[in-house]
Amino acid sequence: MTDSHIPPARNGSYPVRDGNLLTPLVDGDVAFARICAAVAAAKKSVWLTIAYLDPAFHMPDGRSLFDVLDQAQARGLDVRAIIWRTNNKEELLFNGTEAEREWLGDRGSRFLIRWDRAHKYYCQHQKTWLIDAGAPDEVSFVGGINLDAASVSPVGHAGRAVAQIHDVYCELRGPCASDVHHNFVQRWNEASERAREDGVWPDLKSQMQLEFPKAPSPAAGNTRVQIQRTVHAGMFTDGTAAPDAAPFEIAKGESSVFAQYGAAIDAAKSSIYIEDQYIAAPVIVAKLAAALARGVDVIYLVPADPEMRVREARTKAEAKPFFDALAALGAFDNFLLAGIAAKGADGKLRNVYVHAKIMLVDDAWGTIGSTNIATQSFYCDTEMNASFWDAAVARDLRTWLFAEHLATDTSAMDDRAALKTFREIARANVQARERGEEMQGLAFALDPAAYGA
Repeated sequence: MTDSHIPPARNGSYPVRDGNLLTPLVDGDVAFARICAAVAAAKKSVWLTIAYLDPAFHMPDGRSLFDVLDQAQARGLDVRAIIWRTNNKEELLFNGTEAEREWLGDRGSRFLIRWDRAHKYYCQHQKTWLIDAGAPDEVSFVGGINLDAASVSPVGHAGRAVAQIHDVYCELRGPCASDVHHNFVQRWNEASERAREDGVWPDLKSQMQLEFPKAPSPAAGNTRVQIQRTVHAGMFTDGTAAPDAAPFEIAKGESSVFAQYGAAIDAAKSSIYIEDQYIAAPVIVAKLAAALARGVDVIYLVPADPEMRVREARTKAEAKPFFDALAALGAFDNFLLAGIAAKGADGKLRNVYVHAKIMLVDDAWGTIGSTNIATQSFYCDTEMNASFWDAAVARDLRTWLFAEHLATDTSAMDDRAALKTFREIARANVQARERGEEMQGLAFALDPAAYGA
């Protein structure tokens, strides 16, 4: 148990674990540079789960993902990737087509791949890395940054590099990394395409099942962390428990991320700060309205230009109650819906796409992961978040993000004062944009009643 007023999820595979080191990594350049450094230092293995993969993606040092993995395998490391194979035509995927497999052969890639479908049209949405799995110094990375060229292609703003896509990862060391290890083994061993000739690489003979971790990694820090997931019922049959964890009937599915979001919002006393690609879960909007009504300050950062599916939903009569509820949040002065924008190399101001999936509550607790605040992410896709109970980490992350979004140092402010400053600057920036003037920082207010219209 934690000693925080924010309770953990109680319906998942993994317990709250003490003794971890959690380091937030904001935006793709920072996150992928750290991942590459960890891969370079690996002594045993490099394992990762992939959802989307842009053929044009490159690491900050210019290498492709396949360069990184091939080079690690050439050093004698055990390199494995689980890659989502979609049931529908999608962009930015590496689906293991005949042409793609021929390409792997031409480049001499020998690291192991298993493709993995989700049920129906849903997504294997986890984006994790695990370095030296099972070793005392294993390190994992959990977050939502896609292998997308725009995640590491910066545009200039006030002398700083700002990615075209804003996103967040975290680096994890300590006992919770063993839960990321457990998840990888569970997925690898039951990957949907594991018995198909075209569902693995390089061939079926190279494929071996993995053993679950036997013990958690030793303590590496002072942060309490719980790894949480969305897993659809029927995805797994092997319910082998994680080290020192109670048995969990995973065959029935898992929705611990959803449970955690609800528990954290319900327990909030002063502030809720959210960055998410979507605002598309009616139950969460209702909980935010209740929090606002009891005086909690709420800021919700979203893409100023939402995806087409949000715009399409606006045209459907059955979605009207949801959009009415979203609009109603705007009646609270302590609520702000916001986007961010930055100048490109050509000097023109462009909206930055918010792809992050994080929430911070009361400068005391936070979560970072792949899970969108959307019904599909909470119940249907395969997701992973790392939730943490550490006031210093939560406050430092809030300060870092606000410095980027507001060009203002809020480190000396408490959470309420910081969110008030965010609201004031973001609202003033709307007027500045309308006048064609420079904004302060990146953030500007959006109208909840018109979002997606």
